[in-house]
Amino acid sequence: MNNLHIYLSFFLVIFLMSCAAQEKQKSAAKTTATEELPFTLDSEGLERDAAVQIAEYVVEIMEDSKGNLWFGTMGYGAARYDGETLTYFSITDGLPGNTVASIAEDKAGNMWFGTHTGASKYDGKSFTNFGTKEGLSGPGCNILVDSNGNIWAGTNHGAFRYDGTKFSKFEIPKPIIEKPSYKWEAGKIWSLIEDSKGNIWFGRDGYGACKFDGTSFTHFTQKDGLCSNNVSSIVEDSQGNMWFGSLTSDFPESIKVGGLSHYDGENFTQFPAIEGLSENDIYTIYKDKSGKVWIGAIGVGAYRYDGEQFELFKEREREDLTYSFGLQSILEDKKGRLWFGFSGGLFHFNGTYFINVTKAGPWE
Repeated sequence: MNNLHIYLSFFLVIFLMSCAAQEKQKSAAKTTATEELPFTLDSEGLERDAAVQIAEYVVEIMEDSKGNLWFGTMGYGAARYDGETLTYFSITDGLPGNTVASIAEDKAGNMWFGTHTGASKYDGKSFTNFGTKEGLSGPGCNILVDSNGNIWAGTNHGAFRYDGTKFSKFEIPKPIIEKPSYKWEAGKIWSLIEDSKGNIWFGRDGYGACKFDGTSFTHFTQKDGLCSNNVSSIVEDSQGNMWFGSLTSDFPESIKVGGLSHYDGENFTQFPAIEGLSENDIYTIYKDKSGKVWIGAIGVGAYRYDGEQFELFKEREREDLTYSFGLQSILEDKKGRLWFGFSGGLFHFNGTYFINVTKAGPWE
């Protein structure tokens, strides 16, 4: 069982852990770089409780307009690194939950956090939270700020759109699926992106991918060429082609598909000859500044595609933190550094292998 599957199995544990830890975290909500950082397991990592390992997942990495790096974790809230100090923001500071799955910045410079208990807007001083009362329901919240400044959210309950005051359900039609299946919950929004033409794409659990052009919806399913209908990640490359990361299906267990697919606007391509890119879970895809596409293949490693071939990278400094290669998030910052969030720790890539970033760094 890999760490991503442990995540699904221990989903409820995280909720309980977050609630039970509120009092304890009151004295440790903010941490500087000279104190203990929950970005890495200690030397006894493999013997530690699984729930603690899950809390240390780095599931989101983003860089804001000021050059600050933000990290979303499964149990310690959000962390901001400003080049000198690492500061944590948790429920004691105002977040609605300590599981931060998504981070985005709006046009006014506010930071938005998608948690398992709603969304939150941070203006640099205080948090404004949005939950069921504000029209946003369901755990696993992902946030997208589009080029027009519209704020979208996707949760286990579907898609939502913000009107400046509250969220409203954004209804997406369901495609006709001959053999329905899903990974976690049918209709869950795993991924939200805007392409270069202004289309909004939704990666959905059980319903494939859906493109919204502002007026109409276009569905893409396994029948069209996706590896599975459980689409967890969508990326547009420099040529305007779309890449889809799909998950295997846990419900029903008889359907075990998943992997990577490429769409050029007319045809889909799959990659069954490459280890880990078919019949596997692909949770994250990322396009770097040079146009290369990175793919996290669970249990195998990280692939980099240069337009002609896939190159596999799997050498790492801490195998105990990356033994299943549960790659969850990738970012290239303004300085050209590549950051990788794994199941259990934060790493950056030196061009050859993955280096674990701990409380002592290295940050450069």
